[in-house]
Amino acid sequence: MDNTVTERFFRSLKSERVNYRRYQTRREAMGDIIDYIEPFYNQERRHYKLGNISPVEYEMRLLKSA
Repeated sequence: MDNTVTERFFRSLKSERVNYRRYQTRREAMGDIIDYIEPFYNQERRHYKLGNISPVEYEMRLLKSA
């Protein structure tokens, strides 16, 4: 089974967010990671494999072309 996508995501999460923060509680860490994934990673961050657009933009374009 190919884990490339998952490994790439966790590499991005660590290098762009988690490695630069100190969390006091597990709840604080979870909230920050969710904040990274939803508003930033899915909505804004450009992904090379998607033609340098965000996943949300990719899905919107896909729906328009269907």
